[in-house]
Amino acid sequence: MPIERPSERRHSVRTAVVWAALRDVLDQPGTFYEQHAHVVDIGGGTGGFAVPLAELGHQVQVVDPSPDALAALERRAHEHGVADRVTGQQGDLSTLLDVAEPGSADVVLCHGVLEVVDDPAAALATIAEVLRPGGVLSLLVAQRHAAVVARAMAGHFEQARAMLDATGPSGRSGRRFTATELETLLPAAGFILASIHAVRVFSDLVPGNLLDLEPGATAALLELEQAVSERPEYAPLAAQLHLVATR
Repeated sequence: MPIERPSERRHSVRTAVVWAALRDVLDQPGTFYEQHAHVVDIGGGTGGFAVPLAELGHQVQVVDPSPDALAALERRAHEHGVADRVTGQQGDLSTLLDVAEPGSADVVLCHGVLEVVDDPAAALATIAEVLRPGGVLSLLVAQRHAAVVARAMAGHFEQARAMLDATGPSGRSGRRFTATELETLLPAAGFILASIHAVRVFSDLVPGNLLDLEPGATAALLELEQAVSERPEYAPLAAQLHLVATR
């Protein structure tokens, strides 16, 4: 078995809650358990989600604006033997309907993208158009409350105060959302919200050297993140929110 590098362990902790929620969706009998899904991954970059999904047998279409990322995606898919199940196309949410047919997707991944679009409501409506009836949206967004705390703890008090009630883009990192805002945006776009998961409640606060030096720390942190992921009282502490919704 190959030795897992510290950076890979940290990455697994940061994404494990999202993966668990996706597997719950994809492994449900009567949905995609016996018939593989057509997945559209918006902003999927180099294939961090696309390639593992293809390894599970799903067909994945990655839509990303970066030619370099798409080239890396192609190499990665070849290396993992899933090039026949992964396609990359240049584009973004604003041009999604140019590369994806209406009603063609079983699952859409929109991870870290809604923060940077001009009109989140219109973007969600576009995603709903691409999904077939009953299709599933996996939405991962930055969460505002945790960002306010992070800015304040770093001594950037004016930035923290400005971010408290900001609903528009905030610098290069884009806008942040609260669970309440998303619970309004999704139904307005035609989605039924199935679940909300708190992501990275603790992992961003834990020193990396602790995970490297303390035996069992990574597994314990992962278990803790999963334990609090569906407890609503921890959502305001999460760096990200992961939402599963159906069309």
